[in-house]
Amino acid sequence: MTKKDLADPLAAFRDYFYHPKDTIYLDGNSLGKLPLGTAESLQEVVLKQWGQNLIASWNKDWLALPHELAKQMSHLLNGLPEEIIIGESTSVRLFQITQALVNSLQFPKTLLTDQLNFPTDLYILDQIAMQSLGKKAVVISYQSELEADLEQLKDSLGKTPGIYCLSLVTYKSGFLYPMLELNRLAKESGSIIIWDLSHAVGVVDIDLKATETRVALGCTYKYLNGGPGAPAFLYVDKTLMSTLENPIAGWFGHAKPFDFSLEYEAHNTINKMAVGTPPILSLVALQKGLSICLAAGTKALQEKSRIQTQWLFEQIELRLIPYGVTLESPRDANQRGAHISIAHLEAWRITQALQAASPQIIPDYRPDKYIRLGLAPLYTRYSDLQTTVDILEDILKDKSYLNFSHQKATVT
Repeated sequence: MTKKDLADPLAAFRDYFYHPKDTIYLDGNSLGKLPLGTAESLQEVVLKQWGQNLIASWNKDWLALPHELAKQMSHLLNGLPEEIIIGESTSVRLFQITQALVNSLQFPKTLLTDQLNFPTDLYILDQIAMQSLGKKAVVISYQSELEADLEQLKDSLGKTPGIYCLSLVTYKSGFLYPMLELNRLAKESGSIIIWDLSHAVGVVDIDLKATETRVALGCTYKYLNGGPGAPAFLYVDKTLMSTLENPIAGWFGHAKPFDFSLEYEAHNTINKMAVGTPPILSLVALQKGLSICLAAGTKALQEKSRIQTQWLFEQIELRLIPYGVTLESPRDANQRGAHISIAHLEAWRITQALQAASPQIIPDYRPDKYIRLGLAPLYTRYSDLQTTVDILEDILKDKSYLNFSHQKATVT
């Protein structure tokens, strides 16, 4: 361990996670590690609540679970519990809220995003735009793939009002948008921004009220360590929620779902956005990770991520640039989330070489030349970063990546 590890105020939180032997994990921005206790919690639910108590567990344990998690999430994001719902996927939540906003007729009928947004968000926006508005979503293109041209984005907000969707932290470079400033500009123009928090929640100190955010959503399997396929969350300011209708009139969105009425009566809170049966096993798996994040505090998590990403940025610049690596994340630590992206023409083979190293280093690869190094402040050590830079330098220096195949795995 380094001196920085010994002085790290969050160092103890590493002990809350399962760590595979001889592995440095730098892919927390794709899938977080397994918290200790999660497997035991799932076993309890499977064997006792499901196995023994069977359907009685709905009344005793399960029906209240989504609301308990919504309360926890409200503390993490500074929203109200009645403004947050947990369940479904990020894509389903984005479809629901975008279609609801279009149907509400409160905002100009143009859907907009930018080239830095996650591709699946654009797929959904395009489908809604084509089906409801007869035109594709507008995609704002910048000269750079690293960061948004904020003046260009502000100009669009002023001249082309509509329903915008932006990722608070972009998936490719980690660029972080000025949330409050853009929300205020959107409001002035009669627009609204749907914020995708997937790459931000758990490493950025997000205050939904202070930033005057009206709509936000995101996944929980990255920095919140909720596990593969963990449920998404949706936040809608309660003054706006009362004016919206769920475009998917699902069973649990009904005010009295167990009356089995043939007439649909929507719930009068954000629970109207519920659709199907809550995914109990996934919700249980999320509990531990969310609790750990709350205990650490998002201010402390963001501060550590700034320090670690800055150190890593400087080391890459000093030691790896001479070997054909380029930095693909913003230089200013205040303008990025918790991952650093680098590029190299042999990025895929370098990724394989890292995974074959000792210790094994697991980053992720993004086509066609990017390697993302995702730092999770809850468990990433400074010594992990030092070792990673050392091994990367060796791989690049002796070109050992040439021993690996160009053939790509399905998940990279």
